[in-house]
Amino acid sequence: MKSHLRFFGRSDANRSKTDGPGEASGRSSGRFRFRFEVLCLLFLAFHAIATVASAAEPRKPNVVVILADDLGYGDVQAYNPQRGKTPTPHIDRLASQGMRFTDAHSSSGVCSPSRYALLTGRYHWRTSLQTGIVGVWGKPLIAPGRLTIGSLAQSEGYRTACIGKWHLGRDWPISNENRKYFTGFGPNFTGVTDAHRAAWAETFAKPIPGGPTTRGFDTYFGTDVPNWPPYCFIADDRAVGTPSELLPAAMLGNNQGSLPGPALPGWKFEPILPRLIDEASRFVRGSVESKRPFLLYLPLTTPHTPLAVNEKWQGKSGLENAAADLIMETDDAVGQILATIAACGIENDTLVIFTSDNGFARYVGAQDLERRGHFPSGPLRGYKMDVYEGGHRVPFIVRWPGVVKPGTVSGQLVHHADLIATLAEIWGRSLPDDAGEDSFSLMPLFEGRDTPVRRYAVSCASTGIPGFRDGQWKLIPAPEGESARNSPVQLYDLATDLGETQNLAAQQPERVEAMQAAFAKIIESGRSTPGADQKNDVEVIRYPRPRAVQAKTKDGRPKSAAKRKSP
Repeated sequence: MKSHLRFFGRSDANRSKTDGPGEASGRSSGRFRFRFEVLCLLFLAFHAIATVASAAEPRKPNVVVILADDLGYGDVQAYNPQRGKTPTPHIDRLASQGMRFTDAHSSSGVCSPSRYALLTGRYHWRTSLQTGIVGVWGKPLIAPGRLTIGSLAQSEGYRTACIGKWHLGRDWPISNENRKYFTGFGPNFTGVTDAHRAAWAETFAKPIPGGPTTRGFDTYFGTDVPNWPPYCFIADDRAVGTPSELLPAAMLGNNQGSLPGPALPGWKFEPILPRLIDEASRFVRGSVESKRPFLLYLPLTTPHTPLAVNEKWQGKSGLENAAADLIMETDDAVGQILATIAACGIENDTLVIFTSDNGFARYVGAQDLERRGHFPSGPLRGYKMDVYEGGHRVPFIVRWPGVVKPGTVSGQLVHHADLIATLAEIWGRSLPDDAGEDSFSLMPLFEGRDTPVRRYAVSCASTGIPGFRDGQWKLIPAPEGESARNSPVQLYDLATDLGETQNLAAQQPERVEAMQAAFAKIIESGRSTPGADQKNDVEVIRYPRPRAVQAKTKDGRPKSAAKRKSP
C-alpha cells in the first residue's frame, strides 16, 4: 500500500525538469507501473464492492407452505387455549417462533376453491366454480398459463414440488368408450368385470395431464383426493400401480372413503399421511444437496376424512373422537417436516407458512366434541361449508427467522390469496396485470408494521353465498342459516361481535348499500388490487339468487351434499 500511496502522491508536473535520458526511461517504466497498479487498485476496489453487495443481498429463502385439510380455527391450542382440548405442540411451537395471524381467511368454506385462491392469488368465484368443489374425475380449475406460486418460483430458479392432496382437477385420460366403467357403482352394481379392469388398465397406463406438473410444480406425489377414486398414489403425472379392484365396501362410509371406485388391491388409508411426510422430507434433503432454493407446497390430507388414524395415535386425544386423534397425528406430521428442515441446517433460510383450507367439518362429530369441552371453531360461529367465520377463518402462522419477529400476533385482515403477491415482493418481482388479481403483499406485516394491507376480502359458503369484508364489517348479501329468516341481508361488526350474533343490517342501511356497491365494483373490475381491469372467466353469480335457501340435514350439511361429504 505504501507504493500505491507514493504514486498517487506525486504527479508528473511535480517531477524534476532536470531528469536525464536515463531518468526519462525510468519515468516511462514508472508510468507503466503506475498504470498497472492503478488497474490493480480498481480491480480490488470493484471486487470489494461486489463482495459487500453480495453479502448484503439477502439469500432467496426456501419456501414451505403447509396446508392442513379441515383443521378448524379452534383446533390449534395457540388459537384456543381455553376451549381447545387437542394438544398441538409442534404447531404451537411454530407460532411461538414466528407470527400468528388471527384474522386470516380462505376463499371458501370448502377445499377446491380455497386451493385455487391460495395458488393463484385470485378469488375462485371468478372461475366456473361458483359453488361447491371440483367433482370426481373433474377438469382442471386452474387455466393453462395462469401464474401460480409454483410457476413464479420456477421463474426464480427454484425447485418446486407439490406433495399431498391436489383436488383442482386433471385431464383424466378416460375415453368416451371407457367412461361407463368409472361410474355406476351404486346399490345395483353387480361387480367388477374383465371389461372394467381392461378399461382401468388402459386409462391408468397413460399420463394424466393437467395436474400439478403442468401448473408450476417440477414434481408431484400424493393422492389426488384421498376419500375419492382413484385409490392409489400418483407420482408426477402417472398412477403408481394399476387400480384393478373396487374399494371394499367396508372402507366406505363412517367417515372413511366417500365414493366407490377403482382401487389398488390392498389399498389402505392409514399409510397415506406418513408416506407424504417421507416424500416431502426426501424433497427437502434433495433440494439442499442440489444447493438450489426450493418451494414445497405440502397440502396434507388430514384431519379430513378418511379418519384413518394410525395405531400410535388412536385414542390419544382422550375425546373419543377419531378426528381429534387425527388432529394430533397431523400436528406430529408438521413436527416431522419442521425437524427435517432443522436437521438440514436451513431453518434460518426457510420461510414456513402453516394454514388450513377451511374450518372443521361439523359432520365428523363437532357437537360431541363440544360436549367434551373441545370447540373446533373456537369463539367463531359455524363450521366447514358455512359463510360464517367458522367456515373460513383459519389458523395462519408464519416463521421466517431474521424477518418475522418470534412470538408476535397480527390482527390484520389477510387472505390465502395474498401469498403470491408476498412471494413476488420477496423476490423483487412485479406481477403482471393478469396474475394475482386479488393478492396483497404481507411483507409489511411480516416486518412488524401494524397497518392494513387490504381493506376488502371475500370468503364464500359452499353454496356460493359470499361474506364480504370491509375492514371490521362483514356483509352477507343473501340468506344463510336460521337467523337469516328475518332478513335477506346480514351485517356484522366483527370488532365487537366476533360470534356474529347481532345482525345490524336494518340499523345501518347506508353501510349495507356502500358495501354492496364496493363488492359490485370488485366483481365488475375482475380484480380487487390496483391495475388494469380484467375479465372474469364467467359471469359471476350475484346474490341473492332467485331460489329458496338450500335445505340442510340435521348435521348442517346441504342435502345435496349429504351423500357426498365434500373435501
